[in-house]
Amino acid sequence: MSTMRAVQVVGYHQDLELTEVAVPEPRGPFDVVVKIGGAGVCRTDLHILEGQWAEKSQVVLPYTIGHENAGWVHAVGSAVTNVAEGDKVIVHPLITCGLCRACRSGDDVHCETSDFPGIDTNGGYAEYLRTSARSVVRIDDSLEPADVAALADAGLTAYHAAAKAARRLTPRDRCVVIGAGGLGHIGIQVLKALTPAELIVVDRNADAIKLALEIGADHGIVADGGHVDAVLALTGGHGAEVVVDFVGEGGATSEGLRMLREAGDYHVVGYGENIDVPTIDVISSEINIVGNLVGSYNDLCELMVLAARGAVTLHTAKYALDDFQSAIDDLDAGRVRGRAILIP
Repeated sequence: MSTMRAVQVVGYHQDLELTEVAVPEPRGPFDVVVKIGGAGVCRTDLHILEGQWAEKSQVVLPYTIGHENAGWVHAVGSAVTNVAEGDKVIVHPLITCGLCRACRSGDDVHCETSDFPGIDTNGGYAEYLRTSARSVVRIDDSLEPADVAALADAGLTAYHAAAKAARRLTPRDRCVVIGAGGLGHIGIQVLKALTPAELIVVDRNADAIKLALEIGADHGIVADGGHVDAVLALTGGHGAEVVVDFVGEGGATSEGLRMLREAGDYHVVGYGENIDVPTIDVISSEINIVGNLVGSYNDLCELMVLAARGAVTLHTAKYALDDFQSAIDDLDAGRVRGRAILIP
């Protein structure tokens, strides 16, 4: 039995641990085992360690985390025809059935019997990951797994929210993006590629604002207390037609709602706090509060086209797999510009 290194959750409110486990093998006819070329480190991984997902996921410890994965096909089950050994792939975060109503309609994120590697089963902070034929997207030769790994979840979530927001945005509209970090800096590029609306980016970090302006934001506002007024000033006092909130904690939700125009859409992507809004304000201004989870398989295919075109570029900080603790610490302390990636 061959073994591999894997970084595992051994207990909540405890550090992750590097251990040796068996290399996964195809069990079913549609299984695909991917040799990991890069695994993204996500704020959700910090939330997992805090125990925030314990009840939702019902996962049995210890298990390997990591839900943003890309690499090369290592082994396939007997019925797999869409990829072959050696193919360069990015992995959609969910393993889905393909048969339920949600899957049939392309909304595979809401599959009735899905597994979520890195959340409720073994993920990609390891040398190999078992997933399914339905979950792998072949990527362009010009792309490297370590450079695109975080597009599998951070990028896909940002794309999903931006594509939903873009459906209503016209050249006359304004779109406020709260947070230009790991997800936000992808969302800005996607919005730039999909919509002619004016983009206003708010972040408390001046470097993040600098990056946002370099990648296509029309206005950058440092969140220093006067940022809600600054947004209102840019929108003639009315607020923006769409707000996409990649933060969702630390007071961002109340500020996001204050920046919103009447009949506007407030897209929540980041999470951590409750949204507190009087029902009279919801009905009198007729606003929509829209939740955004990760995107579908089709969303991921679309995002990879933008990546291959160079319209979406991930800014990454790379770490060796053994150096996982530094990546976690740097993310927690806000020292990562863009996205942290573990490379086995």
